Amino acid sequence: MSDAPINTPLALIAIGANLPRDGRTALQTCQHAVDLLRAVPGVALKAVSHWYESAPQPPSGQPPYVNGMVLCATTLDPFALLDVLQHIETHNGRERSVPNAARTLDLDLVAYDAQCLDTDRLVLPHPRAHERAFVLRPLHDVMPDWVHPRSGAALAQMLAGVQGQQIRRIGE
Repeated sequence: MSDAPINTPLALIAIGANLPRDGRTALQTCQHAVDLLRAVPGVALKAVSHWYESAPQPPSGQPPYVNGMVLCATTLDPFALLDVLQHIETHNGRERSVPNAARTLDLDLVAYDAQCLDTDRLVLPHPRAHERAFVLRPLHDVMPDWVHPRSGAALAQMLAGVQGQQIRRIGE
């Protein structure tokens, strides 16, 4: 993983996909997204979670998702980082149709340091992260001591609240 200057903000980026793209499986697309993030100026990856397979939330007839999390240090502000994430999604065939639709790639800025933000374009921390095992389990891999900046809830407490959701670790 790359080094970043001391006191550089830390960002948590959730990665997910459940549709193949250009001959790549959903897992391969997620891994490709990590490679693309490594190449972004101003973004230094600190940790990449294990990969997980999860049922769609809310439940639907879609294929299961592959999910992971990246912890990075970044000199980009949250909006510039969001622009980068949306560019990577578009480059990987992401089409924004209806909420919770199946997708080739989904990159969500879950948190940016302990910043709380509520704009039309970006809400930090992600407004539903605390409700989703597919976010919290990989987040635990990269930052087990994370505390929700708005609620003050510890990650272990949030994980206990999503125990019934279907998720399993895949790969190595």
